[in-house]
Amino acid sequence: MNQAPANVFFILDTQKAFNMETFSYLHLPTQVSSVSIALFTKVSNAAQLKTRLVQVSLLQGAEGDIEREAVNFAFIDARLTCRSSPCLKICSLIHLQTAIYQAILALVQGALRTKTVHSEILWSLNPSNNITEALRRYGVSDTTTSLFVVRVSSQDSDLQERMKAVVSGDLTSFDALASLTDWAAIKKARRHYYKLNNELALKSTKGDKQEQLVIEEIVTSSVAMKSVMA
Repeated sequence: MNQAPANVFFILDTQKAFNMETFSYLHLPTQVSSVSIALFTKVSNAAQLKTRLVQVSLLQGAEGDIEREAVNFAFIDARLTCRSSPCLKICSLIHLQTAIYQAILALVQGALRTKTVHSEILWSLNPSNNITEALRRYGVSDTTTSLFVVRVSSQDSDLQERMKAVVSGDLTSFDALASLTDWAAIKKARRHYYKLNNELALKSTKGDKQEQLVIEEIVTSSVAMKSVMA
């Protein structure tokens, strides 16, 4: 069974470096024991970054190795404006961290559905098992303006500078995520993808805040269970 209990994600070491957070999972192999997450807003080079990610797969030899390492991150649209209908969104940092943890478990267990642990994070976020769809919905697009940058690796002291070398934007506190979350779109997606219209927990909620908490819990649990159900 691949899923982790909800309280597993944060029982280990958490460090903040300016606006980047690093989570250390000491029970995992060293090469995947550290996860660093940064949030960029006012991103101005999304189209160029998308092109760069496509081109890097075609480069060969030492040049290709250097370029692939330079962009060896998961790039996740933090706002996800409506590129598909209905929209899918990142509900919270916990939602994202759950997908990251599931991707790491898949790598450790030799069960990746995608080529890398970073693309596996996008697959884990997507309600369906379609990898191309996951990349389109959650990856960087020409119109992306808010972006999560994630690196799964061992400890690396210069990660923040390497992220800033790739993404042109403002490194932003995670507190800003609340203003980027489009709850109207999430509610629309819940009806279409998560089939939650008849969910008793939602029917009993009183007010938007309580409803948002319940939706976040259900969507996050769906991510945690996806690898088991796939």
